Amino acid sequence: MAENLKTGPHVYHTTGFSAAAMAALCTILIETHPRPPQRTGRPRALTTEQEIRLTLVYHRRNRTQAELAESFDVDQSSVSRAICRWTPRLAEALEDFIPTVDDLDSSRTLLVDGTLVPCWNWRDQSGLYSGKHHRTGLNLQVACDLDGRLVWVSDPAPGSTHDAKAIRHTGLLDHFPDPPPMADKGYTGLGMITPERKPAGGELTETQKQYNKAINTLRAPGERAIANLKTWRTLHTGYRRPLHTFPETITAIIALEFFKNSFA
Repeated sequence: MAENLKTGPHVYHTTGFSAAAMAALCTILIETHPRPPQRTGRPRALTTEQEIRLTLVYHRRNRTQAELAESFDVDQSSVSRAICRWTPRLAEALEDFIPTVDDLDSSRTLLVDGTLVPCWNWRDQSGLYSGKHHRTGLNLQVACDLDGRLVWVSDPAPGSTHDAKAIRHTGLLDHFPDPPPMADKGYTGLGMITPERKPAGGELTETQKQYNKAINTLRAPGERAIANLKTWRTLHTGYRRPLHTFPETITAIIALEFFKNSFA
């Protein structure tokens, strides 16, 4: 018999969710996607709540399906079906929790940085390999406030896309003409607040060096925001499921992160 995984005090370390957030999530998903009554056949191996938690554990810890099958006392196919069933439902049900560019306060100074969310080396797919990171994946642009609070994440772009090109296509810069977002040297030339580049054959002045030091200090929360987002290990340790499901999974995880943060 599958272990009792109803919401309780022991959900945080496997899902990152408090008991209250997990209960609220299950309520939303059960209301939007009620399970039809089963009149024939074998009883389902897992309850709806267990399937939802299993899906979160998978994305949070990026455990193999075989390991999850042992933990939940079911077969691997039940695990696979639960993940395939609930990942797109999470993205759909929590869509309103994902901020768009138009939702952002244009008067605030934001920190912007790019990150690669890796996947297996899909040789038949062009554009996934990032020369900067030396691996395949998808490019995400991430924005946070000066305290490191995540406020926006872009749609994924191919891993080979340069950060400057990726951010131009999001429309974020059009929404923040003044004050412009703060970023690293990879975004130079886009009107953003970036460190000064060393001139060819020359050196930075002491004033420029101090300016760069100040910018880099202020940018530190941006890296922390990305690190917090990647506590969803599926975005950090390599995506194993079919590539066509990766963008939808990214959307589901971003929605889960903003939903979780709404309980902070």
